[in-house]
Amino acid sequence: MITVIANLKGGSGKSTVAFNLAVWLASAGRSVLCYDLDPQATLSDVLQVRQEEAYQPALSLRQHIETWPSDSEILIDVGTSDMTAMTQALTAATRIVVPVAPSQADLWSTQRFLYQISQLERAQAPQIVAFVNRADTHSAIKESDQTAEALQLLPQLTVLKTRLCQRTAYRRSFSEGLAVFELEPNGKAAQEFEQFARQLYPA
Repeated sequence: MITVIANLKGGSGKSTVAFNLAVWLASAGRSVLCYDLDPQATLSDVLQVRQEEAYQPALSLRQHIETWPSDSEILIDVGTSDMTAMTQALTAATRIVVPVAPSQADLWSTQRFLYQISQLERAQAPQIVAFVNRADTHSAIKESDQTAEALQLLPQLTVLKTRLCQRTAYRRSFSEGLAVFELEPNGKAAQEFEQFARQLYPA
């Protein structure tokens, strides 16, 4: 499967999601190939740290579109600063995963992104999955709930129930080249990410 992690809005956390998913899949024994097509190269940076620290499982990375191997789970991180690469990735995608931060600006951006996807010329429409990323952890703050409700109203979009919250564990683990469940296996972030990943890749 070719899964593209993307949104038009910067700072949505797509590189963190792509990296953690790649480690999660590889840890489960799946063959994984990562593509970093974002000129910011954040995914490339974290994979370089992981390689330097010799953490296992190791992950394979490509920075240019060559071929799409059919024997691997493919994860693609793209950014809007290279729209040609983004269009190529979206056209090839089996599934597009859209992280949406809890804000009105991110909802507007997501609406524009969905329209952009709908304009692509391709034989079959991809599955489009959205989820609330960097969600509030305090129950009194309702912006994450409001964002989830608004996403449900958008057409041709599957909204995951699981949210990934704004937790320091994601930033700490990422800076060390580790998945969040490797740094804190029993932490809240690890538990929510396990639920999130299983929704995308059910056994």
